[in-house]
Amino acid sequence: MSKPKVGLLPLYIKLYDDSWPEMRTRVDRFSQQIAAALAARGLEVSTAPVCRVAPEFKAAIKGFERAPVDALVTLHLAYSPSLESSAALAATPLPIVVLDTTPTYAYGPRQNPEELLYNHGIHGVQDMCNLLLRNKKVFQIEAGHWEKTDVLDRVAGGARVARLATAMRRARIGRLGPAFKGMGDFSVPSAVLAKTLGVKTVVAAPRLVPTLVAKVTHKAVEAEMAADRKQFAVENLNAGIHRRATRAGLAVRLWMEKEKLTGFTVNFMAADKASGLPAMPFLEASKAMARGIGYAGEGDVLTASLVGTLLQAYPETSFTEMFCPDWEGNQIFLSHMGEMNLQLAAAKPRLVEKPFPFTDLGNTAVAYGCFRAGDAVLVNLAPGPDNTYALIVAPVAMQEVAGEDKMADSIHGWFKPSLSVADFLAAYSRVGGTHHSALVYGRVADDMLRWGKLMEWDTILLA
Repeated sequence: MSKPKVGLLPLYIKLYDDSWPEMRTRVDRFSQQIAAALAARGLEVSTAPVCRVAPEFKAAIKGFERAPVDALVTLHLAYSPSLESSAALAATPLPIVVLDTTPTYAYGPRQNPEELLYNHGIHGVQDMCNLLLRNKKVFQIEAGHWEKTDVLDRVAGGARVARLATAMRRARIGRLGPAFKGMGDFSVPSAVLAKTLGVKTVVAAPRLVPTLVAKVTHKAVEAEMAADRKQFAVENLNAGIHRRATRAGLAVRLWMEKEKLTGFTVNFMAADKASGLPAMPFLEASKAMARGIGYAGEGDVLTASLVGTLLQAYPETSFTEMFCPDWEGNQIFLSHMGEMNLQLAAAKPRLVEKPFPFTDLGNTAVAYGCFRAGDAVLVNLAPGPDNTYALIVAPVAMQEVAGEDKMADSIHGWFKPSLSVADFLAAYSRVGGTHHSALVYGRVADDMLRWGKLMEWDTILLA
């Protein structure tokens, strides 16, 4: 996972350069200090020259768009008249994080009055934010002293959230086969996904897979199988089945690389001999998520884009599905046919043969594991009426499995929601949650809520 990229946009007023050019030495130094402090918090920072008038703002923002960065961070070095910057800021598709801070911590009765010139950017922030709202430009804002508070940590968090927004708009999701017939909750036409979210659907042409399979060399297959034997606990797996599953996975990987996909989805009912696949590529789906590539089952482009987007900033993310309620234990069983982010397994995954009776393709290989215990968030992107979306965010506690585990021959795990299982399930369906979701490890519910609001989705916390 690469670092979130931000463009630091310093705002200033030309009047001060004309009247007090000597101020710029200290003003420029403060801008450099903020850039270094943000970089120290794990961001890749690109800094524009100090901007004062409309052409300078326009040029700086266009440069950030070309870079491209994930977000703009604005920094008022003094008052800056909003009409110089607001048109360019409102027009950019880049998310904006407003940093409302000053170089000096104290400005009380005993402060030198000359400090005013260096510490009055807050009313420039107020002027600009008013214009952003009037121009319907969504933004995040964080305020506080840059050294004495956690404001820069919050800005860095805002940059990670902004990265999700830009990643979703740049998503390229490959689809092998049509969506599973009859599944409607995640069904959104490709044209609507492109228009409303920016998600590009790349449908595999009928003759693509055989062409890709032919490009997979014997040497590449053997090397991948050898790596599997090191990474997984191999149990009663026929070498021929392992080889076919590996060849299928490497063919899909070639497709992902060629198309620069950020995620993919496979309808297992379309994985047959006519498709050209040697085996259903469950194993590659799991490996792909561990590498930061999104996945969802059954031809679900929407959730594959959600998982792929989250993986750009939160690598401990997996596709998952709620399967069974454990009313007695007040927990919910998570599973899917053969896919999970293998980085999240509680122990070394078991590589085994999986029966595949659904088509004429024959059995395949899967890596089974149990999701490890820890704090996590279930995240669901649900289509709503009139091409709208809801982001449903549910803090959960993934449970440790102690003693006998009869579910070991599956992808599996259990979580306890913040509500009772009965109340949680009712609330989840009451707001339209779909049956495909993402599981994100960590206490990141607040980040998810910020992302949903930035995307202007109906954002719902189930807690």
